[in-house]
Amino acid sequence: MVAANASEMTYHGTNTYLIEAADGLYVLDPGPAEDEQHFDAIVSAVGGRGAGIIVTHHHSDHFGSVSRLRKAIGGKVLAAANFPEDTFLPDIALSDGDHVAGLTVMHTPGHASDHLCFRRDDRVVFTGDHVMTWNSSIVMLPDGDMAAYCRQLERLAEQDDLLYLPGHGPVLAEPKAYVRKLLEHRVRRDQAIREEIAKAPATVEEISRVLYGKTEKWLAWAAERNVEAHLDKLMKEGCVAQQGDRWVAV
Repeated sequence: MVAANASEMTYHGTNTYLIEAADGLYVLDPGPAEDEQHFDAIVSAVGGRGAGIIVTHHHSDHFGSVSRLRKAIGGKVLAAANFPEDTFLPDIALSDGDHVAGLTVMHTPGHASDHLCFRRDDRVVFTGDHVMTWNSSIVMLPDGDMAAYCRQLERLAEQDDLLYLPGHGPVLAEPKAYVRKLLEHRVRRDQAIREEIAKAPATVEEISRVLYGKTEKWLAWAAERNVEAHLDKLMKEGCVAQQGDRWVAV
C-alpha cells in the first residue's frame, strides 16, 4: 500500500506494509496523517485483526497517522527505545536484536537517530528510509548522523539478504551490491568535499553548489543538509575544521 504523499523527498509516497503474525496483522509505517484515503484503506485491510503498529522512525511521512490508527484498529505501537518525539510514547520500546511479529529488530541510526530496520528469517528486510531504491537517503543534523549511517550500511552489506522492502520506492532484489554502491558513494562524497575545501575555504552552500549542482530550491536545500552531515563526520574524524561559516581541510 502506498500513501498519496508523493514529493521530491518521498518518491511516489510512503510504503505501508501489513505483516501477518500469529496474533494478527501488524501495520508497518502507516504514513502521514493527512491521507484519509490511505488511512481508510489500512483500516479496511486490517479489519478486526489488528495486533499492532510498527514504526521504522519518527518522521511524519511514516508516523503521522499512528495515534489515530491505534484508536481505529487497536493493538500496541512499537517503536525504537530512543524514539525522540516527546509528544508520543510508544507502548513497546524496541532495541537492536529484539524480536516482534516474526521480525528481528535492527537499530540503524543515520537517517534518524531512532531508525529501525526489520529482518525476516527468510532474509527479507524492511529497510524504511535507511536504504531506498529510488534515491539515497538524506542525513540531516542534528538528529541524523552520517558516520552512523555509513556504519549501518556496512552492517547491511555484511548480511546475505535476498530482498529489501523500503519505505519509499520499489522492492530491491539481491541488495548487497546496491548497498555497497551506496556506501562507496558516501566515501567518494567525503573525498570530494575534502578535495574541494583543500583548494580554498568554503561554505556549505558553496561546497554543495560545486558537488551537487542543484538549482531547484528544495533539492538544493536537501543537498546542503547532506553536505553538513558529511562535514560533521569529517570533523569528528579530524579531517576538516570550521572557521566561521567556512570549512577548511586539516
